Amino acid sequence: MIAKNISQVGAAASAPMLREPNTGPHILVVEDDAGIRRANTEILTFSGYQVDAAEDGAAAWEALQLKTYDLMVTDNNMPRVTGVELIQKVQAAGMALPVIMATGAPPEFNHDALQPAVTLLKPYTFHELVAAVKKVLRAASDPLGVITPPPGWQVQPLAGRFPR
Repeated sequence: MIAKNISQVGAAASAPMLREPNTGPHILVVEDDAGIRRANTEILTFSGYQVDAAEDGAAAWEALQLKTYDLMVTDNNMPRVTGVELIQKVQAAGMALPVIMATGAPPEFNHDALQPAVTLLKPYTFHELVAAVKKVLRAASDPLGVITPPPGWQVQPLAGRFPR
């Protein structure tokens, strides 16, 4: 009986570990460099996010037609559709999608509305990528932006402060 239990423990210990599927926010990574695309996808997946990847802006646009994303991390200089052109398409379609522009050379934006939430200059570290993702997702989930009252903050009534 004891030998049977030990062999079962050994079998369980040698079985491959199954990882729970990620249920965090859904991110679209858009990058034409396969190595960077794979690295960004892996680090974000490891960090608990659901991640899809597209090799350029045209493929990203197709993915955006099929799924809803909480955030897009995009390069700018890509074949077929650039990052700026992709942002323009997203905004023209009325999609409320926060964007991180991860690029070697930040583009000049002609309109303030096209500004990405954050621009990461290459080369960036994985820590910088994950920190930017957390910052943008946190701001996107806060209806007042990143404004949150400090702990213990007291609200004073306004009655009597305004002349009638």
